[in-house]
Amino acid sequence: MGDLAVGARSGHDEPEKRADEAIGDDVTGDDVTDDERAHDDDGAAAGRSGRSPKKPRSFWKELPLLIGIALVLALLIKTFLVQAFSIPSESMMNTLQRGDRVLVDKLTPWFGSEPERGEVVVFHDPGGWLEGQETPDPNVVQKFLSFIGLMPSAEEKDLIKRVIAVGGDTVSCKEGGKVVLNGVALDETSYLYPGSVPCQDSFGPIKVPEGRIWVMGDNRQNSLDSRFHQQLPGGGTVANDQVVGRAVVIAWPVTRWATLPVPDIFDQPALNKAVGAAPLGAASLAAALPLVLWRRKKRTAGHTAE
Repeated sequence: MGDLAVGARSGHDEPEKRADEAIGDDVTGDDVTDDERAHDDDGAAAGRSGRSPKKPRSFWKELPLLIGIALVLALLIKTFLVQAFSIPSESMMNTLQRGDRVLVDKLTPWFGSEPERGEVVVFHDPGGWLEGQETPDPNVVQKFLSFIGLMPSAEEKDLIKRVIAVGGDTVSCKEGGKVVLNGVALDETSYLYPGSVPCQDSFGPIKVPEGRIWVMGDNRQNSLDSRFHQQLPGGGTVANDQVVGRAVVIAWPVTRWATLPVPDIFDQPALNKAVGAAPLGAASLAAALPLVLWRRKKRTAGHTAE
């Protein structure tokens, strides 16, 4: 009986223990399997490919690449899109003040756009305009930042003025009077420096050659512009290919932020009509010349017959 009792108890205990162990194994297996299985799968995949798993690239290793990309983009933007320029003088006051930073559009000239009347443009020194004037002496860092476009141009000899006349226009001014463009007197009060007269000395009339522009500063009594370089090649005019681009916005300081639109006076239809009148007159003369010659020849023949 005792053996049977022991045997009976043993017989019932062992299956229960075996079941518990099975359940315990299952539970333990579930807890470990997810992590271990993922690790095993990665190891198996790495083993199949013959290489170790990729590790994330260090930020410090990527930083030089990011800086290089940023510098290339800055250089491309400066070369083909926009470039910053610093205003060094008062010749364009009050439109522009000393220390202003302007952004110059360099994109449209690539598509054949040419300077137009009333635009504020930056252009390279045509030769002799900045002679004797002090120019900035930037350090190496400033030169580099300027070269890639992260700083305004610091070393190049550039000027900024307003386009008054373009190729084919005729411009003049009498002392103390208004600038006359293609026979139309311009009312420049909207952009001239307060108290400034359009011209203190007479000049012209000057016919601007094709492909060139006549420029003047908005602060006429403090601007060495086209009026003062008529003795140089070009007669004070600037070649279109010397123009860097049009200044479109004051970007700095933020308190001076503003666009630089073309004044309304340059949109007068009369300015274009005056330019077109000369070719029309020449064409009329050319058309009338054969008729005059024919009548003279006929009259001469009549006198001879008599």
